[in-house]
Amino acid sequence: MEKTIDENKQGQSLVIDKKEGNKRKLFIESYGCAMNFSDSEIVASIMANQGFNTTQNLEEADLVLVNTCSIRDKAEQTVRKRLEKYNAVKRDHNPNMKVGVLGCMAERLKTKFLEEEKIVDLVVGPDAYKDLPNLLAEVDEGRDAINVILSKEETYGDISPVRLNTNGVSAFVSITRGCDNMCTFCVVPFTRGRERSRDPQSIIEEVNDLWSRGYKDITLLGQNVDSYLWYGGGLKKDFEKASDMQKATSVNFSNLLEICAKAQPKMRIRFSTSNPQDLTLDVVKTMAKYQNICNHIHLPVQSGSNRILKEMNRLHTREEYMELIDNIREIIPNCTISQDMIVGFPTETEDDFQDTISLMKYVKYNFGYMYKYSERPGTMAGRNMKDDVPEDTKKRRLQDIVDLQRIHSEIKTKEWLGKTVEVLIEKESKKSDQQWSGRTSESIVCVFPKGHYKVGDFVNVKVTNCTSATLIGEAVGFSQNT
Repeated sequence: MEKTIDENKQGQSLVIDKKEGNKRKLFIESYGCAMNFSDSEIVASIMANQGFNTTQNLEEADLVLVNTCSIRDKAEQTVRKRLEKYNAVKRDHNPNMKVGVLGCMAERLKTKFLEEEKIVDLVVGPDAYKDLPNLLAEVDEGRDAINVILSKEETYGDISPVRLNTNGVSAFVSITRGCDNMCTFCVVPFTRGRERSRDPQSIIEEVNDLWSRGYKDITLLGQNVDSYLWYGGGLKKDFEKASDMQKATSVNFSNLLEICAKAQPKMRIRFSTSNPQDLTLDVVKTMAKYQNICNHIHLPVQSGSNRILKEMNRLHTREEYMELIDNIREIIPNCTISQDMIVGFPTETEDDFQDTISLMKYVKYNFGYMYKYSERPGTMAGRNMKDDVPEDTKKRRLQDIVDLQRIHSEIKTKEWLGKTVEVLIEKESKKSDQQWSGRTSESIVCVFPKGHYKVGDFVNVKVTNCTSATLIGEAVGFSQNT
């Protein structure tokens, strides 16, 4: 692979891996969770070996792939609009272009896309990307192609991803796939299958390779990273059937974090996403032990009401969640915590909603991702519960928690005023080409004048001002990591 520089729609310079000699062009877009973006890099690697390099010019593409999300109706509608655009370009400019759908929508809407609506040429589920060359051959011969079979093994541990639209500094490393939790609102167990983990040796090899190529910040990814458990392969649910030797030599998430931290002591290590009932204090203590493990935990709660949590099949209570927050802050006092929150879940009353408000006031999250409930076909809630909260009530409740989160975010960012933070420069600021933008170990965005620094530098920045989401400061010199 060679690295070239491209320009994205915002004019940012991006490093894109290219394979010399490849003639065909792949245009790939990703929507939804970070796992989808990571999967797209795996797809690009598979297709690079089939003669495709990525392009950001849709009209010149021989193959267009969209990696999709089904977690909310809005995400699906966005993808449908993109498919309309792809087919318009195919019709008006490039009739030989092939269009494919990857990811969770592919798993859920396979028949509709291919047979009923006839808007794509191939449909490929999250565990079937290695079959893309065969499927594309089918398409080239004039046949529709589909593979959405779910796997019982970690599928892509042997593939070195092509880094797409990267800044050359930060990268995703996938460690688990699937989810066993069966939250009633969520499609993930149906579209991505049961939990299985990746060989830790292949993870460390990828981390070492990224460091050798200049990357300085990685995020270990999974639908539920705390469920990571390697005992030689297989589904997590089958661990009890493993041999005594397999159990004795198994690697859990806390072990994996420590292995990664030791392998590259100057590499920043993040992880996402955690689940409250699976995040053990061993993980938090490992974070505290190693300076290069970032002090941020994304800890979705979804609701502050015990009754609604039970209806969601969340396997934690409000009280257990609050106790976990207390323990995290005792072990890592400056740890930032972010949330996912859903309002308007079926049967949610005003009292239930006020429980969510009071939980937010107790925790005072640094930032969060908030949504109103949208029914997802095929989920337990979609099959068994009436979507009975009026839309205007959902909108009002969503605005209330967004407003409250903005207040809390501002309180939390103001705590950094006057302090000096270590920032890894990731890119140019969106608002000014005279400023750099990067993140602290706590995942807070910080901007400061460029000076003589460059992307990839660790810089000490004294915080002089802030917004509710961003620290603003002045560089005071390189940090010891540079």
